[in-house]
Amino acid sequence: MMEIALPSLGLEPQDFHLGVLQTYDPMRIVFLGPPGSGKGTQAQRLKDYLQIVHLSTGEMLRQAHEAGTTLGIEAARFMNAGQLVPDDMVVRIVADRIRENDCQRGCLFDGFPRTVPQAQALDQLLTQRGTPLNLVIALEVSEPLLVERLLARGRADDDQQTIRERFRQYSRQTQPLLDYYASRGVLARIVAEGCPDDVFEQIRAAVETAAGAPK
Repeated sequence: MMEIALPSLGLEPQDFHLGVLQTYDPMRIVFLGPPGSGKGTQAQRLKDYLQIVHLSTGEMLRQAHEAGTTLGIEAARFMNAGQLVPDDMVVRIVADRIRENDCQRGCLFDGFPRTVPQAQALDQLLTQRGTPLNLVIALEVSEPLLVERLLARGRADDDQQTIRERFRQYSRQTQPLLDYYASRGVLARIVAEGCPDDVFEQIRAAVETAAGAPK
């Protein structure tokens, strides 16, 4: 295990375990969770903890469009028309992004993959690069608690019926993905109903298990 001088990294106390920062070989992690699960908060904490790149599908599509790439322009046509960007196009944009130098340390996929075909394509892509997927983190929260959390946000478009339908739609879409990753032995289910620190401790433990002994 390596000890790193703490002040120079600018991390919070909760990002440390037993007084030292755990460092790992580069990891590729998929992060899943329904609205209201705290996924955004936990993804940011994990990104900071592992010092890896956070890759959001929406952000990758936006960057590809702003860069004026052929793929980005094509994808924008679908988005502007209110249509889903085809799987093969999303995968190609992801492939371009993970070739960049900042992904050499590892990356956290957020919002991708959404379907089993996308997951299979990602596995093939990463395997071809010799950097297979290490871990899939799925935050799980009961429907009543999700409803309570989202109603507390006070957004105008958040009513109980809408929230429940959104959760059920997420569950229908995500279950095949969870089954796929469970069959591959890379799925970690995290009960995300406690305080953020407790949830992150579960995530950190899952990372340690997936990585083996920290270096």
